[in-house]
Amino acid sequence: MVPPSPQTEDPTQHCQPPKLNYITTSIPCTAPPQRRYRRCFCYSCCLCTTLLIIIILLLVAIADAVFLVLYRPHRPSFSISSLQLSKFNLTDTSLASNFDLTLIARNLKKKIVFSYEPIALKIFFSDISIDDGSLPSFTQATKNVTTVKAVISSSSPFPDGTIISPLKSNLKNKNLPFKLTLDTRVEAKIMKLKTNKLRVRVNCDGIKISLPTGKSSTTGTTANVKCKVDPRFKIITWTI
Repeated sequence: MVPPSPQTEDPTQHCQPPKLNYITTSIPCTAPPQRRYRRCFCYSCCLCTTLLIIIILLLVAIADAVFLVLYRPHRPSFSISSLQLSKFNLTDTSLASNFDLTLIARNLKKKIVFSYEPIALKIFFSDISIDDGSLPSFTQATKNVTTVKAVISSSSPFPDGTIISPLKSNLKNKNLPFKLTLDTRVEAKIMKLKTNKLRVRVNCDGIKISLPTGKSSTTGTTANVKCKVDPRFKIITWTI
């Protein structure tokens, strides 16, 4: 019998690398940032807001246009019916004067009612304040002419720094030029709608009046007097 030959070992068996067990784990995918979606949303909001503002402005403009066509509101008009001077005593430091004023306010509108607060008035010679007074408050109905009378008298010293030389130099003239200013607040009403109280100034230029002699008063020339209404407001708001 032939003995079995001894098995020879394969030298490469000791050179094989060990088998490695790889464990694979899946990495979850993160969602991309939603910047684009947010941008679109913000853009849409801005666009809608802008369109809404434009629509509101258009509606307000249309409402104002319809209001102007239907009611045609105008400023109230004023004129001086007469201005009489019964006393005018001027010294270097003071002035004593007495004026009788008749003022006419006209409301030519058919659907607008004006309500006036007390009116503060001043009489000027150039820039020198001659006299001041007040007129009572009144309400003027539609298509109405209102006459308001007032006595304006004062006897007070001039403020420090008042230059009265121009007034003195004009005393010899037959007619002295005066200016009248009125300051008040007015409220306009149309049916159930009414405005806020609006500041209004009225300037009346071109008054000429001579100085009184003795106890008799003189009447000023008011035929060419122009009274200009100067609204002193920027925004009119209507309330119910």
